[in-house]
Amino acid sequence: MSTSLNTRRPTEAETGATAPTAPKGLLPVVLTATFMTALDIFVVNVALPSLQGDLGAGPAAVQWVMAGFSLALAAGLVTSGRLGDRYGRRRVFGLGLALFTLASTACGLAPTAAALVGARVAQGLSAALMGPQVLAILRTAFSGAAQARAFARYGLTMGVGAVFGQLIGGLLIRADLFGLGWRSCFLINLPIGLAALPLVRRSLPESRAPQRPGLDPVGVLLVTTALTGLVLPLIQGPQLHWPLWTGLCLGGSVALLAVFAVHQHRATAAATTTATATTATTPLVDTRLFRDRAFSAGLLAQLAFWLGQGSFFLVLALHLQFGRGLDALGAGLVFTAIGLGYLITSNTTHRVTARLGERRTIALGGLLMALGLGLLALTAYGAADGGVRWLAPGLFVDGLGMGLVIAPVTSVVLAGVEPRLAGSAAGVVSTVQQVGGALGIALIGLVYYGAGDPAAAFGRSVLALAVLELVLVGLVRFLPRGAHGAPGAAEAHRAHEAPREG
Repeated sequence: MSTSLNTRRPTEAETGATAPTAPKGLLPVVLTATFMTALDIFVVNVALPSLQGDLGAGPAAVQWVMAGFSLALAAGLVTSGRLGDRYGRRRVFGLGLALFTLASTACGLAPTAAALVGARVAQGLSAALMGPQVLAILRTAFSGAAQARAFARYGLTMGVGAVFGQLIGGLLIRADLFGLGWRSCFLINLPIGLAALPLVRRSLPESRAPQRPGLDPVGVLLVTTALTGLVLPLIQGPQLHWPLWTGLCLGGSVALLAVFAVHQHRATAAATTTATATTATTPLVDTRLFRDRAFSAGLLAQLAFWLGQGSFFLVLALHLQFGRGLDALGAGLVFTAIGLGYLITSNTTHRVTARLGERRTIALGGLLMALGLGLLALTAYGAADGGVRWLAPGLFVDGLGMGLVIAPVTSVVLAGVEPRLAGSAAGVVSTVQQVGGALGIALIGLVYYGAGDPAAAFGRSVLALAVLELVLVGLVRFLPRGAHGAPGAAEAHRAHEAPREG
């Protein structure tokens, strides 16, 4: 039996399926969850100083307030994608949203640093339940030009949460609503979550893989352990100056990932030749996905892009607060220059993509980001004493580029994936985003902290990131021409998985 990804599937007439029509309220609900997750990754940077004093948290506890969320999120994404395929993406998304709202409340009410760390881990696991479902729902509920617009809104939401996270946190702390201080950064999720939860069943169509694939417990154990061993040292290593255990964890994680890959390949082969491949033999990640050029090359482009994003926000925040002497709110206001450029392009990305195609749109965005970062390097070396206003042009151009990349680089990976594999593929994409961010912070951290002078540290870091954006531009050539994300290309897949209520 052939193991090709594009093996014949039942036609619409054979299954009785009809093409789905996405409810009007779908995007607001799933993008609310996306915004909450992106915001909580970055807003904590502003809350750390005040929560440290309030809770008497030591340096290790403060690190784990940040690391606990990221670690739990990265480790749970692949498994969460399979849970959505098996039990229903709407159901798993709703569970994740409810748990995220509860965990956010626990963060805001935490009496001790240890309780806050535990609640942040719970937040990360809840976010992991939601993330792949959002991408899979966008993939299966929309098609053609509507799908391109949906992914553009997804990219806009992620960027707004990331770019304006520090500003929103600074404003909340400055406002000191009800005397809550830093706690309002987490408690703000409570009314948002409570408003969104009743709309989940009403606005989201249920979808799942047709044959309720198994969970692959061996695969779950391997990938969870491997990702934990990979992300943990990347988060903790820079602060601890890379002790021996971090190297051992990284080496062990690579070995486990290799074992996981072999296990998944064998499970995929068994699933294509066994009539009962719907239970124990079902792979957690169907390795036939990687035979699709758009998927495999798109993942490399995703990795290159996200390597630069978290690390750029980190070094910019450090430069503004330690190199330029701004407080958290002042630094957040400077981020609005990126946000302005981002809002301009992210709102029109689907139109640019329809005109230029995804390859050229991503390449144009990468070039603009490289240009913006180059301008920022000039301010570090040539106008360090000229005030933060000199940062604005580079930040604005970088924001323009970001807005052109986030949506197309996500849609190009997922748009050609069969709907029955959408959850698994979305889990892989989300994992690459998180691991790329953690790896980028670790690598750029070496560059930043390796320079003694603050201006030189910032200049070297943004130059390194500019080179990384040029690598992204180079990777675009490996994407297939007429990639799957072009409007209408996904239409051929619509009949194979109709939304189901319940």
